[in-house]
Amino acid sequence: MVTHSDDDIALLDAIRRYAAEVLAPSAAEIDETGRSATIHLDSLAEMGLMGLPIPEAHGGLGLRPTVLFDAVAAIAGACGSTASMITAHWLATDSILYGGDEAQRTRYLPPAAGKSLGAFALTEPGAGSNPADMSTRATREGSGYRITGTKHFISNAGEADFIVVYAKTDPAAGARGISAFVVDPKAGGVRTSSPERTMGLKGGHVFEVALDCYVPEENRLGAEGSGFRTAMKVLDGGRVEIAACSVGIAEAALTAATEWAKQRKVGGALIAEFQGLQWMLADMATDIEAARLLSLAAARKRESGERYSRESAMAKLYASEMVGRVTDKAIQIHGGYGYTRDLPIERYARDARIFRIYEGSSEIQRNIIARTVLA
Repeated sequence: MVTHSDDDIALLDAIRRYAAEVLAPSAAEIDETGRSATIHLDSLAEMGLMGLPIPEAHGGLGLRPTVLFDAVAAIAGACGSTASMITAHWLATDSILYGGDEAQRTRYLPPAAGKSLGAFALTEPGAGSNPADMSTRATREGSGYRITGTKHFISNAGEADFIVVYAKTDPAAGARGISAFVVDPKAGGVRTSSPERTMGLKGGHVFEVALDCYVPEENRLGAEGSGFRTAMKVLDGGRVEIAACSVGIAEAALTAATEWAKQRKVGGALIAEFQGLQWMLADMATDIEAARLLSLAAARKRESGERYSRESAMAKLYASEMVGRVTDKAIQIHGGYGYTRDLPIERYARDARIFRIYEGSSEIQRNIIARTVLA
């Protein structure tokens, strides 16, 4: 059972109003034009939403993970692109929170709780599901490092104020040779492509990043070789947030399908009166609730400070596949109208499709879970 304080409830109510009044009305236009969700940065910063998981000591709101889950679901249900931008930003801030020292947290996190946008650069063209295969290098040069290589599918990178880049300082050591660095994209040596042309989340821009840049030693997060552990800890939290995005979009699809069923008539009868359709709605609601409970179990364990890799993998796996089933049923309930771009249903399905791929594909999540079962 998850209970929220009165302050938590008031904040979530404010976030839901903001999502309904500001984010939802522009979601279709963002999807149609590919305009960046950064158009909402000012209002997001004013609401304090960029710093939801950042501790209060570093300028954020310091939300508990169970409250954060509901906040992310509300944002995603209104605009998946905006949720994608924010959660990608938190991968970068969590990298600093977990891997950095107090001086680095003090330097980077307060601006990131405002309008300073971050990016998390782990994935490469030849190293997606297995980051240990990365080829990006960080080589000692003077009192710092020369970082060279290419990152791919990096959310926010072309619009970011800082990028947390993972690179090998010891190529022979595999995963144990990976280190993390905060890179200023404006300092030179960082080139980003045009935004990728994606199927969904069209305002949550992703980029290829070519690196040949120098960073001072004080920009390294933690000791050399600690980057992989930091990245894995960051992704545990990110997977719960992807589960929250999945639940939020699924809830929006269920709401739309329910309202449609109560209005649409076939043969003089509302389709909501048809038992077959009622069963579809029942399955959708049950699927969403199962994903929510599984995800909140992971969030509670995260909140307790215990290790939760298994729970986050289960939450991400189930919720990301659940939203595919739910949005598909929502399209079916709407019939031909659900297939048109006049309604948001097909956008929900396109936006949600990536959740089974990024931050560890469904197959990777099954590998993580299987290891815990076999252990």
